[in-house]
Amino acid sequence: MVGSEGLISPRQHGVTTPLSLMGPTEADLLRTKKLDKFLVDAGLYESEEQGAKREFVLARIKQIVTDWVKELTRIRGYTDQMVDDANAVIFTFGSYRLGVHGPGADIDTLCVGPSYVNRDEDFFFLLHEMLTKIEEVTELQPVPSAHVPVMKFKYDGISIDLLYASISRLVVPDDLDISDVSVLYNVDEPTVRSLNGCRVADQILKHVPNVEHFRTTLRCLKFWAKRRGVYSNVTGFLGGVNWALLVARVCQFYPNAVPSMLVSRFFRVYTQWRWPNPVMLCAIQEEELGFTVWDPRKNPKDKTHHMPIITPAYPCMNSSYNVSTSTLRVMTEQFLFGNQICEDIELNKAQWPELFEPYMFFECYKNYLQVDIVAADQDDLRAWKGWVESRLRQLTLMIERDTQGKLQCHPYPHEYVDPSKQCSHSAFFMGLQRKQGEIVQEGQQFDIRGTVDEFRHSVNMYMFWKPGMEIYVSHVRRRQIPLYVFPNGYKRARASRITNQQPAGGVSAEKPIRKRKDERGHEDRDSPQRRQSISPGLGLTPTSSPLSHGSVSPYMSRTEVSPLEGEPESVVTNEEIGPEKMGPVLLGSSSEADSLLALDEVPGDKIQPNAELGMVLDPIGAADLEQDTAMRLGVTSTA
Repeated sequence: MVGSEGLISPRQHGVTTPLSLMGPTEADLLRTKKLDKFLVDAGLYESEEQGAKREFVLARIKQIVTDWVKELTRIRGYTDQMVDDANAVIFTFGSYRLGVHGPGADIDTLCVGPSYVNRDEDFFFLLHEMLTKIEEVTELQPVPSAHVPVMKFKYDGISIDLLYASISRLVVPDDLDISDVSVLYNVDEPTVRSLNGCRVADQILKHVPNVEHFRTTLRCLKFWAKRRGVYSNVTGFLGGVNWALLVARVCQFYPNAVPSMLVSRFFRVYTQWRWPNPVMLCAIQEEELGFTVWDPRKNPKDKTHHMPIITPAYPCMNSSYNVSTSTLRVMTEQFLFGNQICEDIELNKAQWPELFEPYMFFECYKNYLQVDIVAADQDDLRAWKGWVESRLRQLTLMIERDTQGKLQCHPYPHEYVDPSKQCSHSAFFMGLQRKQGEIVQEGQQFDIRGTVDEFRHSVNMYMFWKPGMEIYVSHVRRRQIPLYVFPNGYKRARASRITNQQPAGGVSAEKPIRKRKDERGHEDRDSPQRRQSISPGLGLTPTSSPLSHGSVSPYMSRTEVSPLEGEPESVVTNEEIGPEKMGPVLLGSSSEADSLLALDEVPGDKIQPNAELGMVLDPIGAADLEQDTAMRLGVTSTA
């Protein structure tokens, strides 16, 4: 055991006492050193030159927005002194502000301006026009209708997400304290959300006992989440601020732990967390400014949240309201996987690279929905794809709702591009499976035609739609997954499945897929990939490209769904799709070996935690469980 030289003061961090004050052993320090080396070798740190370029870009943006505010002040007839004093201030938030950004990461940026410079006209119109004239600015995309209105662009190759907040001051000083609650006086809800990105980042850093240990742990777990397919707020998983809050809470539980310990404790804590108990870094603040704060006792909508992770800055909000029952199930399975690997690492049975093995999404389900997004050019695709991607979470919720939760969805946040398409193209996939333990009678079907039709209508409400922007939804079986989604353009042999797909206790969230006994199944896997045509109305053969630009049928809606291959004729029709007729999407089970949701090849469902950790209500019991786990593992670095 190391001495107490590096231990922090006994000051309590968080809403409960720590679970353990123990520091690291020599073995923990060695594992941390190996973890640091792994993160460096993985390319997660940017060079000094890259860091200097980011600082230059931020300084340039500061000059641009200051010139913009001064010009507006002059145009609106203010005095020469007001023009001289006119100012805008740039703040960063997100991964850059927290100090965990890597090469190629975007910079989340907030511009704070005076009260007479508004968001709708001045920011999204006049500043937008100014940016279009700057040579270094590319891929400019305003998103005024977003939950947090944002202007996206690249400056000299650096991705920028720029927000705007107009505060109740005629002059904004360069030393503005954005953490002061006074900046929230007389502002609207979108402005509060814009300001809170920076305020939350500052509060996170304030509430962790050791900032450097927090940063290393967060950098590690963000990389892990991306590798395991659970890093995406828009899809219903967790985004950067969510992961930061979860990591910060674990740092509070173990204030003297080093990163290797914190990574292990992270999985131990959240495999046993009793959701929907909230994760909070501090007590919820009640101010008299009239803004709604997260409180399920007062707000019925807050009771419906599945995985509440509460922001520490007023007004406190649930940062993870996008999480659904399906995405929570997937994340729970991945936490169990991480916990098992970390236990093996502590027992010297595994090494850090095993924790970051990629998730084999296309080997885990038998049936998928494929969503193809196309546009006339890359600029149109960028805007169109952003809109469609923001609606995919709704498709997941709709399917859960319309099947009473019996059909479970796993939206995958990764985007794929078919390089053979002549038009600009992007594709997303969603795994489908029947809920574990659900009894389905022979011939019972899941009919989601109406669900997909509702999704189509919501997507078609895009106010900036242009000709060429199309979306196609189709059902594909595992053997029909297009080759462009696989590394190097070919599928792995199933016999080579790696062992990283086995979560805790020998129960698998990604159950190894048993080979079919019939010879026809082997022939199907070896034959050229055949996929359902997007629409029978297109008159395409199964091997034809349904996405060739300009091939849209005049009778086809913007969103069409192919009928399922091999379903009974009485269930599936092949009629041409007209303006008021849509091909059926019938997802169910039959006696065929390759029927949808056949239990022998559907991965395991939600895995129940081995025990429940009552850390919100019972920190003493949590500490006892921590001690029991330590004894079982034979380690001495825990309480």
